[in-house]
Amino acid sequence: MAIESEYVIETQDLVKIYKTGKVKAVDGLNLKIKKGEIYALIGANGSGKTTSLNMISGALFPTSGNIRVLGYNVPKHRRIISNYIGIAPQDYSIFYDLSLEENVRFFSRIYGMTKAEFEPRFNELLNILRLEEKRKALAKNLSGGMKRRTSIACALIHNPRIVFFDEATVGIDPVLRTFFWKYFHSLKEDGITLVITSHVMDEAERADRIGLMRGGKLIAEGTPSELRNKHNADSIEEIFIKLSEGVIIDE
Repeated sequence: MAIESEYVIETQDLVKIYKTGKVKAVDGLNLKIKKGEIYALIGANGSGKTTSLNMISGALFPTSGNIRVLGYNVPKHRRIISNYIGIAPQDYSIFYDLSLEENVRFFSRIYGMTKAEFEPRFNELLNILRLEEKRKALAKNLSGGMKRRTSIACALIHNPRIVFFDEATVGIDPVLRTFFWKYFHSLKEDGITLVITSHVMDEAERADRIGLMRGGKLIAEGTPSELRNKHNADSIEEIFIKLSEGVIIDE
């Protein structure tokens, strides 16, 4: 049963331990994310960002701690929340031997969409993501940027209420990155909540709130301006460096 809350995502003391207790990938993570918020989890590779997303989305079981998404307990109700969330993983979630359209249609069927529901939504996404000319192209023949956009289309086809973007803009050119962020903000205006991970620090400046992660822990959190003022810094990267002084990060 869902519990009413002003937060669409809540984690309490979330922990994930790998390799029979030797690696604590996430260590006591506490998050509260509101509807229509763009929340950026920022940190170096290996800081626990992707593991956190996988637990929140129900793809990975936590070692301990509590998670609620849209009021539902995760992972207990992961099948229910899967209808309301979209995931664009760091590794493209597409089949290379299928066309762009076949990939997106496959995901629409997973979410139980009818053909009548799929067609207008698919055409809308093709237009928004500028993929019209590639709808019949095999995914393996698409450029990196187009593969990323196809993966995003797969994540958004069912009109989810929450979308997780794991390193969505890594490895793409600045023009496409700017396009993505404009689109992310348009999703926010529609009331969709976005959780975005990145190890590119300047990405955080475009989010509503930021959580800086290191060693599986949340080491700082707030709006970009709050964090800059609190730490007397000019950038998020400078803040991260200040908080990491003397610490060797094992990636």
